[in-house]
Amino acid sequence: MNSSKLTGLEQITLTELTVHDFWSWAYSDILSNRNRSIFAEFIVAAALGLTHRPRVEWDAVDLHYCDKKIEVKSSAYIQSWQQKKPSLIKFDISKKKGWDAETNIMSELRCRLADCYVFSLYEEKDINNANVLDLKRWIFLVVSTDRIDESFGDQKMVVLARLKQLGILTSYEGLKQAIDLTLKL
Repeated sequence: MNSSKLTGLEQITLTELTVHDFWSWAYSDILSNRNRSIFAEFIVAAALGLTHRPRVEWDAVDLHYCDKKIEVKSSAYIQSWQQKKPSLIKFDISKKKGWDAETNIMSELRCRLADCYVFSLYEEKDINNANVLDLKRWIFLVVSTDRIDESFGDQKMVVLARLKQLGILTSYEGLKQAIDLTLKL
């Protein structure tokens, strides 16, 4: 199903509310794990010029770019809830059975379906200074799936320190170039 991109001005019938009102109500806490993950997908999509189409929920990979598939993962030291210490930075790299939204087919084997991964880290450690919208506070690590497979096999989770040895660490400004280099575009 290809849904069209909404503007936010669409009226919710029987109310004075708009889709923008819903978005503001539902997604204002961008620091929360679920919303931060979707925001990370959005900012990677923005770096690649892919925001003209809406995000596809539950697709096998997060982004399609130049006939390549990209998986975006997100983590942060701070969360929306009270913490005694910063979170350990780790990412899910488990093999999965993916559903392809375009073909409506579920893969039969568990594997890593993307050509590369973009590990997105919101680096702020002080909840009182949190501003997830400040992209200067994010770093990105781009790693080819081949390197992940070679280094981690069937491993399900990986910490940041282990990933840093495998890919290109970059700021938002260098993200597109790092992805292009990793995908050999």
